[in-house]
Formats: sequence, structure tokens, C-alpha cells
Amino acid sequence: MKKVLSFDVDQTLNVAKTPITPEMAELMVRCLDKFELAPISGQKYEQFLAQIYEPMKAAGMTDAQAKKLHFFVTQGTRYYVYDDKKKDWKLVYKYDLTDVQVKEMTQALEQAAKELGYWVELDNGDEIIENRLSQVTYSALGQKAGSKEKYAWDPDHKKREAIAKRSKELMPQYEYEVAGTTSINVTLPGTNKKFGMEKLLKYLKVTMDEVLYIGDMTQPGGNDYPVVEMGFETITVRDWQETANVLRGILAVI
Repeated sequence: MKKVLSFDVDQTLNVAKTPITPEMAELMVRCLDKFELAPISGQKYEQFLAQIYEPMKAAGMTDAQAKKLHFFVTQGTRYYVYDDKKKDWKLVYKYDLTDVQVKEMTQALEQAAKELGYWVELDNGDEIIENRLSQVTYSALGQKAGSKEKYAWDPDHKKREAIAKRSKELMPQYEYEVAGTTSINVTLPGTNKKFGMEKLLKYLKVTMDEVLYIGDMTQPGGNDYPVVEMGFETITVRDWQETANVLRGILAVI
């Protein structure tokens, strides 16, 4: 019997960089009655709140249920739990980058994207490369681009794979991972989702057999692939609609 449902975020629970739908929020709230829920993603903390917590709260999630929701932010290099007494989220641990590491990661990504002709100049105050404290993330079209534009930019991942490969040549001491629709996550070696899932097992006090993982990028090189390599039972989905169908099936049989 599974005790924990763990999820990727963008594409798996939502349209990239947008809040989960009311339908998805309702399904996840219902799942909290039976499971601990543990989203794990390269997203930063504020995006977890806007994209997951607020929609679930609007769907009727109680404080008692929120205590069973675990946020493994930036691939699990930061972990937040809900404090029902303070009615706020508490940081349990963090593994943040130094200023030098952030600078080197940023330089590698920008140089690689410019060399390959994929760099886009923005004039709207948006960021292409974002310091997420324990991770640096390249978003080719910025944070504010529309979902349709993002989905069309690199559907076969080839652009980002090329940028990641060149970045690795420039700064080989870091790891580069394709994620979401236009993103590349850069981390210290060993701090990908494998790191986060190991922390999940430790802090939730469960075994691998008690966790079901759902993600959309489980192929080699995808940001969910480390979870597959570890041996977790994994369901690969195309989008949030497929995830919703998976959750309906789970709720129907428990």
C-alpha cells in the first residue's frame, strides 16, 4: 500500500508556470485523506505557493490536510512543511549555492545560449536566468511568456539539450538538466531529484515501495529520470489531464 504520492510540477500537475486547475486541486485535496503528497520540482518556493497551495486552499483544503502536503523545492534542495499553529510554511532545511557558483552557472548558460543563437533579449523586466538560491534556472523565453509560446519553442528538447551540452563544456563542475517547457536547471553534482527523493524517504519516514511517483520527463536526460533510476514505482504522463485521470483511478480503488 502506497503512503506517499510524489509529483513533478510543470506539465505533470499544471500547464507550465500556471496554477493547477480547480479540478486538479479538488483531486489532490481528496488524496490528502489517504496519502501524504510530495510535489518535487525545480520551481522556487513562491511558485509552489501560487501554483499548488493557493488553489488547494481555495478547493477547501483544511489546515490538518495541509500538514500532509510536503514541498520539496528546487529538486528537494529546500524542504517546506505546513505549520498549522502558525498557519504558515516552515523551512526544514536548505542547501543553497554560493555567490561564485551562481555567477559561474549564469555565465555558462548565457554564453552557451548566445553561441548557439538561442538567446532572446527581453525588454519587459523579465528574467531569462533566475537564481533560485539552491539552483540556477534558464528559461529561454523568460518567466512571463505565454504557455502556447513556450510549448512551441522546443517541443523535442533539442535546443535545450544543445545548450545544456555546451554549458557543461564551459563549466563541467555542475549538472545541467532539461525541465519544463523552456527550462534548464543547473545544480551542484548530486543535487538533482535523486537527492530530493532520498530526503523525502528520510523525512517522511517511508520506504521506496511506499512511494508512487508521477512525472512527464522520465526519459534519460529528463529531470524525472533520476527517480526512475533509483527504482521508484513511476507513472509517466503526457500532461496534467493524464495525471488527473491517474488520481481518479487511485481514488476509485482505495
